Amino acid sequence: MATIVAWIVVLGVLVAIHELGHYFVAKGFGMGVDEYSIGFGPALWKRRWRGTLYALRVVPLGGYVRLAGMDPNVEANARDFPNRALWQRFLVIFAGPVMNLILAMVLYALALGAVGVPVATTTVANTLSGYPAAQAGIRPGDRIVSVDGRPVPTWTALDQSIKAHQNQLMVIGVESNHHVRQIRIRTRYDAAVHQHLIGIRPAATGLRLGPLSSLSTGVSTTVQLTGSWFVALVHLVEGQKGVPVQGPVGIAQDVGIALQGGAYYLFLLAAALSANLGLFNILPFPVLDGSRLFFLGLEGVRKKKMDPDHESLIYLVGMVILLLFVIIVTFHDVASLISHRLSS
Repeated sequence: MATIVAWIVVLGVLVAIHELGHYFVAKGFGMGVDEYSIGFGPALWKRRWRGTLYALRVVPLGGYVRLAGMDPNVEANARDFPNRALWQRFLVIFAGPVMNLILAMVLYALALGAVGVPVATTTVANTLSGYPAAQAGIRPGDRIVSVDGRPVPTWTALDQSIKAHQNQLMVIGVESNHHVRQIRIRTRYDAAVHQHLIGIRPAATGLRLGPLSSLSTGVSTTVQLTGSWFVALVHLVEGQKGVPVQGPVGIAQDVGIALQGGAYYLFLLAAALSANLGLFNILPFPVLDGSRLFFLGLEGVRKKKMDPDHESLIYLVGMVILLLFVIIVTFHDVASLISHRLSS
């Protein structure tokens, strides 16, 4: 039950922030907003205030902002969305994905500022069975202090020292219970990662950050995630295997796992989901913000608006395809969940 509630809250916040991007920019330009809604289907709660209907609907899988003038059955006036300058309409649509990226930066900054940035240390978290370190008697909790007599104060220094001894014998200083012993050890080549290893994983500690450093790290983390997202998208288009695609059920599983880890992991997951939501929405696929941006760009080139009937038909087809895609991914998520539980 807690997982379902957390999933609804996380998804609801991400959608609400996304739609607020459209809402605030439209209001800033003086456009009318007929409705601001979180969810789809029948309304659980609704209220009209200053000309806008605010609603919370029963299906928490999205939301929308209905701008004045978008209803084809109602004639739009000069101040409504369809009659505004192209650049204003572009910014209204683009504001949704941008708000999700901003939210991701803020969530990363809050999480990393409160707990700190994970930094690998030279303390051993665990050893890999069958690798040189475990065979030499190195155990979790041991701290590696030197390699061939040279101090290694950081994990980076230790990692570089190990890589410099490709299949060569080296002497490692290992501290256990305030006692340092010298261990002779040789690296082993791991074909999976194409590196010479001794088979240890580092323990991590949290490096506390100030407000500005937290915000800077939040921005850089979001930028890195954005780059990784586009790389994964290219791999997906190329048909490469191993690119993860999740639907609502898979996301709910991740939320449940993060919830068990505490607020820190839930914030990190929410940040990643927010960035993914923003980036996904800029794809030029019908019903997504990216398709509207594409049509606006086409309008700018052609100096002519697209026929509303044709545009509506394209969005309808896109909606059907998107729903089929969600159903297929959800089926895959459910099948994977059942398979995992049967095998455990």
